[in-house]
Amino acid sequence: MVTKDFVSSLFSIEGKVAIVTGATGALGSAVAKGYGYAGAKVMLTGRNEGKLREIFEEMKKEGLECAYSVGDPAIEGDAERIVRETVDTFGELNILCCCHGLSIPKSILEQSTEEWQGIMDANVKGVYLFAKYSAQQMVKQGKGGKIVITSSARSRRGMKGYTGYSTSKAAVDLLAQSLACDLGEYGINVNTFNPTVFRSDLTEWMFHNDNVYQNFLKRIPIGRLGEPEDFVGICIFLASEASNFMTAANVPVDGGYWGN
Repeated sequence: MVTKDFVSSLFSIEGKVAIVTGATGALGSAVAKGYGYAGAKVMLTGRNEGKLREIFEEMKKEGLECAYSVGDPAIEGDAERIVRETVDTFGELNILCCCHGLSIPKSILEQSTEEWQGIMDANVKGVYLFAKYSAQQMVKQGKGGKIVITSSARSRRGMKGYTGYSTSKAAVDLLAQSLACDLGEYGINVNTFNPTVFRSDLTEWMFHNDNVYQNFLKRIPIGRLGEPEDFVGICIFLASEASNFMTAANVPVDGGYWGN
């Protein structure tokens, strides 16, 4: 039944506990702050302790409830420990948002097998491990949960030099769909959102190279590349009750790239 209380709380994540991986990156830090401002308790995690501490201190100054734990998402012991530390710190876990990732664009003729495997480990294995241990905790709690995974518009459209990255993101899309089938009976929703290029340390140069920028815009109807804050809304939506009947979806948040 649609009531005032139902609608007013539909997009709320107030009081929920969230892990945000890749919290030191442009996307992860934006999502972590967005969750914090929305009232969630946020465990920040990433590999760079200095950057983690900096973001943690910024959020604490804003009065946001948060903590941080250093770890590599592709190392099983780290993923398991971070989930455990989250529960030890905040009492439970309700939301996992995977924002970590790795891209090393290079032709298959030049890229080493080790580099390719590193991309797959970061982008696929790391998501699998965090989803595994987060889901185990959510099932134990018996209250359902939300798993939100950053994929990419490149998961469906290959590109020169992207035999690692595109392959890994295609795998992430199917991983999310399969996780949703495994976890649906426990009330755990699993979805990806699939951005196109957005501003970060790795892509800042594209925003200052007019030829490259305009070439990208030929396939983006909205007329611009993304900003990290463009993805905060979808991450809150997918973590809230508003998405309760949505799972196994790969959601394009790409300015229309997939449709063009």
